[in-house]
Amino acid sequence: MRRRVASGGGAYIQIGSQGTYTPPFPFADVLSIDYPGTLPKEKSTMKPATLGRVLGAVLTAATSIAAATIAEINGNKFVSPLNGQNVTNVTGLVTASNDNGIWLRSLQPDDDARTSEGLYVFGKNIISSVKVGDLISLDGRIEMYRSNKNYIQLTELSRPTNVVVRSSGNPVKPLVIAVDTLSPPTQDYSGLDVGGIFGVPNAVNLVSESNPTLDPTKYGLDFWQSLLGELVTVKGAYQTSRPNRFGDVWVRGNWNATGVNAHGGITMLEGDANPETITIGSPLDGSQNPNNTKLGDYLGDVTGVVYNAFGFYRLLPLTAIAPVVEASTEFPPIAFNSTGNCKGVTVASYNAENLAPDSAHLPRVVDQIVHKLRLPDLIFLQEVQDDSGPTNDGVTSASLTLGTLTDALQKESGVAYNFTNVDPVNNQDGGQPGGNIRQAYLYRVDVLDLYQPKQGGSTDANQVLDGPALKYNPGRIDPSNTAYDNSRKPLAAQWKAKKGGKVFFTVNVHMGSKGGSSTLHGDQRPPVNKGVEKRTTQNEAAASFIADILAKDPKARVIAAGDFNEFAQVQPMRVFADKSGLANMDDIVGTPPAERYSYLFDMNCQTLDHMYASNALRKNAKFEHLHLNTWQDDAGQVSDHDPSVGQFNVCGCA
Repeated sequence: MRRRVASGGGAYIQIGSQGTYTPPFPFADVLSIDYPGTLPKEKSTMKPATLGRVLGAVLTAATSIAAATIAEINGNKFVSPLNGQNVTNVTGLVTASNDNGIWLRSLQPDDDARTSEGLYVFGKNIISSVKVGDLISLDGRIEMYRSNKNYIQLTELSRPTNVVVRSSGNPVKPLVIAVDTLSPPTQDYSGLDVGGIFGVPNAVNLVSESNPTLDPTKYGLDFWQSLLGELVTVKGAYQTSRPNRFGDVWVRGNWNATGVNAHGGITMLEGDANPETITIGSPLDGSQNPNNTKLGDYLGDVTGVVYNAFGFYRLLPLTAIAPVVEASTEFPPIAFNSTGNCKGVTVASYNAENLAPDSAHLPRVVDQIVHKLRLPDLIFLQEVQDDSGPTNDGVTSASLTLGTLTDALQKESGVAYNFTNVDPVNNQDGGQPGGNIRQAYLYRVDVLDLYQPKQGGSTDANQVLDGPALKYNPGRIDPSNTAYDNSRKPLAAQWKAKKGGKVFFTVNVHMGSKGGSSTLHGDQRPPVNKGVEKRTTQNEAAASFIADILAKDPKARVIAAGDFNEFAQVQPMRVFADKSGLANMDDIVGTPPAERYSYLFDMNCQTLDHMYASNALRKNAKFEHLHLNTWQDDAGQVSDHDPSVGQFNVCGCA
């Protein structure tokens, strides 16, 4: 006789048609069970103890799934179909363990690539009773765990009981990814990413709510989910990041990968943020991954279990990783020099990362400018702090900071630089509290003049006058625009080479931060690209200013550069290029897509720093990214950004 246990407010158990019983707690799911007999009518003479035993048997049977396989537990979606259920007689081979539990592999695979045959068993009580190579059976409860609501959940069996070792000493062989498994997809993360990985608006779907059926042949998140809990080997791993403070590093394995650059890293491409990479987490044996590895280091083969924690799918290695072959940290100097006249003015852009007068890294910035950037004629600087650095004392001037830098440059090279900037309103431009970061220009006094200078103030809005010319030189663009609240205002200036040539315009930017973005492996799809709408509006304002210059003179020479805090293929940069009429220097000179990067974050080499130029400057222009910092380990990097350098003819020939 079929009996039914139903859930919801006012849950009930109905046994036959003889009556109902409303228990004092809700049931998680609706299950059907068979139980012999019927519940007596209300006036039955059945003793309460007998009724209790009947109900107890019903409830135990109703909330347990007998002999569920690991594939059935995982299911073919992100959330287990048995979430919240007790399971009995789950059988598997112990493949690995850590301080909090063990991993099992099913010996009853279902031949469905969507359903993982691995499972994490959470419970310290089980660790001492089993070992790797044991075939065991156990009971427990299936739960979905995450430490943050924005993460994808981990399926685990918790509260393990009735652990029975069926046999020991069984062979344990890891699955080789892309040999014994499918190959990781190389472009799309999730079918829920409307408009792609950086689609706008963000977070229109949640994996935990949509719970889509996995397609591990097409989507990266689905692929790693389909291997969750499995013991695997990444063959031929190359490091695509430097370690975080826990020693976690990202790798690509010996499988098809897109965007592989010449240094061994992997670069974000148009619509492609590299889901084929995986992070290597904390070793299971308690050892520590090294903290001094770097982009491009070759790690050889890495074996561990696929897990999900801290917002990412990850591989927890059996033991600490170590480089087999270390990548070079030496990047050559720029391949071109200034001509010293209008025919070849060199222009650099560099986020110097919270540069203050007493910054320990200031001498190293000087060394890079002199020996690697080869003393550019004009330098767009970002993240220049005020004269007291991060001390929150009301000081906003950066004359000491910039003077210390130019003095050091002259001492090192014999070349004299001057500087110009506009001080921000105290604590209104974001960045490190008290630091008052701003953009600034350094320029060689033997090559360039600030053309007809007229210093703008913190709140003075620059304008494009007939000529074209600037109302303020230098001056800030639209400083009262709310899009620039708690963010840097673009700095416009006008220049002329001492030895011939036409005037040219520059716009130095440092757009709003991405701080607060979600992980690429997160629950929210598309991922949260924090501040993307704000950066779009900021770029519209800067682009409109540039468009005003070109409207007055279509042959005007304009360079815009700096830390845009955005990728070239994402909405804010598309808006900037379309509205300003400028072209990306990477496109102008044909930089290979995989070599377009100035920043290293998580798995990706990526470009946050861009340089754009007007049509009048395109002919014979040159441009390079200098990977002086992305190739370094933590101790070796001077800034978290790479500098870039271009060369332009400003003599007047369009």
